Amino acid sequence: MTSARDKAIHATSTRDVTDWWATAVSDIEPGVIRLRGYPVQELIGNAGFAETIWLLLRGEMPRKAQAALLEKALVAAVDHGPQAPSIAAARMAATCGVGLHGAMSTGVGLLGDVHGGAGQQCMAVLARIREASEKDGVEAAVAKALKDFRERRRHVPGFGHRFHPRDPRRDPLLQAVSEQVVAGVVEGHCLRIAEELERQLAAGRTAPVPMNIDGATAVVYAELGFPPELGRGLFILSRSVGILAHAWEETQSGRRIKGPIPPPLLPAYVGTAERQVPQP
Repeated sequence: MTSARDKAIHATSTRDVTDWWATAVSDIEPGVIRLRGYPVQELIGNAGFAETIWLLLRGEMPRKAQAALLEKALVAAVDHGPQAPSIAAARMAATCGVGLHGAMSTGVGLLGDVHGGAGQQCMAVLARIREASEKDGVEAAVAKALKDFRERRRHVPGFGHRFHPRDPRRDPLLQAVSEQVVAGVVEGHCLRIAEELERQLAAGRTAPVPMNIDGATAVVYAELGFPPELGRGLFILSRSVGILAHAWEETQSGRRIKGPIPPPLLPAYVGTAERQVPQP
């Protein structure tokens, strides 16, 4: 007697199987690789890496000016030295015999909500303020958003930097966006919102709170039309370059099992003083 499960298996067609991982991104068969319909051999000679990223994520080729702006943001975030936890972790992992792939995955795995997630969070803030500004105007919408952040005692993602008084990556990125606003490539709404956030954050302070790399790249990605959910992925694509470079450099040092602080230094112990184990 044939079971219901066996009947279901026999009823499954070849199309059911091939549709299981149906995709509009790539078309692969023996001797053929097409990305969003473009033969890869043609892309190799006619498209850069930033253009190909855009193509795979968006489905169409970008204009040259769009690709150039995307590339600037990707270049800006490639590295921030071993003081960045993702880089430090990758370097430590590289001394533990896990190989470059393990070191890279260790570093990328640290790019979470706190370290690496501010760009995506800033993009979401820009999107909310932009929606509110259609009714209230940019200045009022920004003021309302900042009031909410202050009431919840939350910092505004993408602004201020624990290391740089003024992030050196801010100005060239925002200048590039401004130029493309003038050229009609991007609209400039998110740029205006971000600059107004910067202005209002500085009000009443002795020092400004300029955009950091997360805020500046958030402006670029948002102006180019990427949804906030892609913000962290784009950052990871960029920072992976630095993670790879540092992991590779560390493998050349010959050091094994490199910890977070150099020997003979030890972490401070703040627990209970030595004591005797109770006797049975």
